[in-house]
Amino acid sequence: MFKSFLLAAALCAASQATMAGAHAAELTALEKRWLVAAYPVLDYARSLPLPLPIDVVVQPKAGPNDVPLAMGFDGGRCKLVVSLRGNPDAEKLLAGVAPERQGELIEAMAAHEIAHCWRYAQGAWHVLPAGFVEVGEETAADPSLLAASKAMREMRREEGYADLAALAWTRHSHPGDYARVHAWLDKVRAVPPVARSGHDTRVWVKLAEDGKRFGAADKPFENAATLWKEGLLNDD
Repeated sequence: MFKSFLLAAALCAASQATMAGAHAAELTALEKRWLVAAYPVLDYARSLPLPLPIDVVVQPKAGPNDVPLAMGFDGGRCKLVVSLRGNPDAEKLLAGVAPERQGELIEAMAAHEIAHCWRYAQGAWHVLPAGFVEVGEETAADPSLLAASKAMREMRREEGYADLAALAWTRHSHPGDYARVHAWLDKVRAVPPVARSGHDTRVWVKLAEDGKRFGAADKPFENAATLWKEGLLNDD
C-alpha cells in the first residue's frame, strides 16, 4: 500500500505539471519509476513554509544531449524536466546498480535538481555567500573566453552546492545508504570531461565523505551551505 500511495502521489504531481504533450496515464514504466523515486523530494519542497514553485515536465522525446533529470526556470517557476523517452543514455548513470538499489540514487539526483530551484527561489542563483568576493583577475585576448570562463565558474559553484544538497538529503533521509550514495557520486564526478568545467564538483564531493559534517538538522538545503563555503575557498 505504501508503494501504491507513492505512485499515486507521484503521478498526481506529474499530472498537475506541464506535461509537454504527455498525460499522466501515458507515462512509461520507466518514467513512473523515476517519478516515484523523486516524489519524497518533491513533497518536501512543496511542504516548506515557502513552498518551492515546481512543475514537472515530461518530454515526449528527449533531445540528443538531454540528461534524465534537469532543472529549468520559466516565468518565476522551476521546471523539473524528465527526459527518458528515446534517451539511450537515460540510465547510464545507474549502470551496474541493481534495480532495487537505484531508488536512493534517483532520489539524490532529484534532490540535486530541486536544490537548484531552492537557490533560484532564494534569489541566490550565481550569488556568492556574504563575505565572499572574487579576487585576482583573469585575462584573455578574446573577451568571449573570459565570459565562458566566468559562466563555467558560476555553473561549477551551483553544481557543487547541488551535489552537497543531494548528499545532505541522503544523510537525513537514508543514513544507512549514505556511504554508497556518496561513493556513487564520487565515481560519477571523478573524471570530468574537462577539468574545472561546470560539473567538476570534486572539491565539494570530497569534503562530504563523512556525512556527519552536515550536522543533525533535517534541512538539506541549509545543511549544504557550510561545506559549500568551505569548498569555495579551494575552488581556485
